[in-house]
Amino acid sequence: AGPNLKEWLREQFCDHPLEHCEDTRLHDAAYVGDLQTLRSLLQEESYRSRINEKSVWCCGWLPCTPLRIAATAGHGNCVDFLIRKGAEVDLVDVKGQTALYVAVVNGHLESTEILLEAGADPNGSRHHRSTPVYHASRVGRADILKALIRYGADVDVNHHLTSDTRPPFSRRLTSLVVCPLYISAAYHNLQCFRLLLQAGANPDFNCNGPVNTQEFYRGSPGCVMDAVLRHGCEAAFVNLLVEFGANLNLVKWESLGPEARGRRKMDPEALQVFKEARSKWPELSSVLWFGIN
Repeated sequence: AGPNLKEWLREQFCDHPLEHCEDTRLHDAAYVGDLQTLRSLLQEESYRSRINEKSVWCCGWLPCTPLRIAATAGHGNCVDFLIRKGAEVDLVDVKGQTALYVAVVNGHLESTEILLEAGADPNGSRHHRSTPVYHASRVGRADILKALIRYGADVDVNHHLTSDTRPPFSRRLTSLVVCPLYISAAYHNLQCFRLLLQAGANPDFNCNGPVNTQEFYRGSPGCVMDAVLRHGCEAAFVNLLVEFGANLNLVKWESLGPEARGRRKMDPEALQVFKEARSKWPELSSVLWFGIN
């Protein structure tokens, strides 16, 4: 669309024809957090009928509802007011993002809590490739993650990728990356890692979950414990997985050799904790690990 991208977006995705989208005062007020203007405008029926309208506002490109705009900017008072005036909390933008998801992405705890209290789906939308829990786990926002968990968010995996909802023709997952527990470890967010496990996250996810480990890239970790070691996570991560019942037999000793791939070198203390815990498992073979007599 070139220089006319904004006009093209309006034509393609706005809820009304282009000539009816010029008045963006409602959306502009939501963007700047002007609660007084929102109150004034929504006294008129013409604006009340547009409260869930997707439009391109003053500084935006993607057509969005006023609620989605206010949530993006973190104007909690405007988010609360718009909801009380009838804004639908789980409407998605053209990218499949809900107001809750963009509030989480932009780090707005207050808006997140207001939306959750109003009944927003803590898992976001099935039309988007990520979830609020996943993002909070990746960036280490334990406070936001706590709120999502409190309202029943799925802590194991992006909810639209689970085996009972995946369409039969979809490609099976071949990576641990979709798992919030994995991503919190990869970014060394220990508090989020602990919260996920405490909330019931499967410490062995991707070994008995909807992932085909046979098709994993060569050298990639096959389970969360494997990933924790390969990413050089501290011993506390290993201790937590052991505490929450991770199957230590899933990690193959061959994968922990010099050629193991990862962002960082293995933490010696974490590796020692793993070896000691592994040695206590009844399934341990008579051959000691790593060639040690």
